[in-house]
Amino acid sequence: MQRGEEGKLMKRILFATGNEDKLKEIRMILKDTGVEVVSMREAGIHADIVEDGTTFEENAAIKAKTVMELSGEIVLSDDSGLEIDALGGAPGVHSARFMGEDTSYDIKNAAILEKLSGVPEDKRTARFVCAVVCALPDGRIFTCRRTMEGRIGYESSGENGFGYDPIFYLPEYECYSAQLSPEKKNEISHRGKALRGMRDILKEEHIL
Repeated sequence: MQRGEEGKLMKRILFATGNEDKLKEIRMILKDTGVEVVSMREAGIHADIVEDGTTFEENAAIKAKTVMELSGEIVLSDDSGLEIDALGGAPGVHSARFMGEDTSYDIKNAAILEKLSGVPEDKRTARFVCAVVCALPDGRIFTCRRTMEGRIGYESSGENGFGYDPIFYLPEYECYSAQLSPEKKNEISHRGKALRGMRDILKEEHIL
């Protein structure tokens, strides 16, 4: 723990991710809690975690429990991905590994647009899903799942997001996810809603 501006001890939570873009979003969303959010790297935790669950919740729990057991600290983890109805829910839990983990998202996004070539607008429905899991040293586990509904566009557009954001169109806002400001994205995104839901759970449990 570190001391905040008034000398009070700040609670520390490890977030089981090595994704710097994701970590930046997480810190923005949780900044009003006064909790220090630390990455695995910053905490000196090195683990090769096999995410072999069949759901977002299972994968998030695997990461959270593994890092909690290694650190003995409160750990948050998320697993998120894109479900495309016309592709039977793919890439789903395999979103990060779709076409290979080292394949750029420019290539992945282009491949998805090609797969949906000729698919009419009303059949291009999709959603981002995020499951956030908190693992506590006392053995308690909390889970929160949220979605952001939209559809797959016909092009890749926008510079603000990452991953599949450039092809995810939000009819309500008449723009792509990657065209949203970081503040707006955190307000409406699957990850933003799931993290705020988890924040509320942890406050109710007097953990935050």
